[in-house]
Amino acid sequence: MNDGCIFCAIAAGQAPASLVHEDALTLAFLDLRQAHPGHVLAIPRRHCRDLRELDDATGAALMKTLSRVTRAVAAVFPHEGISIWHSIGQAARQEVPHLHFHVHPRRLGDGLLRVYPSAPARPPRATLDRYAAALREQLAGDMASPR
Repeated sequence: MNDGCIFCAIAAGQAPASLVHEDALTLAFLDLRQAHPGHVLAIPRRHCRDLRELDDATGAALMKTLSRVTRAVAAVFPHEGISIWHSIGQAARQEVPHLHFHVHPRRLGDGLLRVYPSAPARPPRATLDRYAAALREQLAGDMASPR
């Protein structure tokens, strides 16, 4: 537990939350702000700031929770789509420095979570291939030391 982290306090049962799901590694609860009914947060119990600190076992459990919660939200709340998102850092507007995924029911034209103010340019294939090669190289090194 990280002192001062509201999500750690919720995971420890020391702060109130409207729980949707909990297991040994994860939990899910309703976001206090409900732009549309059914906005849920899914988190690991163990404190980590974002995906970069997540171990493989907790990551698998969190994905299972996220999948189950998404199906439940889709079944219970009217929607025309669902957004799942996770932000890392200040520029991405991460508000709570504890890994969390939002499951957010959407309505056509709701204006929420607009990623691009206008369609971004499409780089040439050679540029995309160069980016892909750099990422493959990084992943090859990362696979040598799994979390």
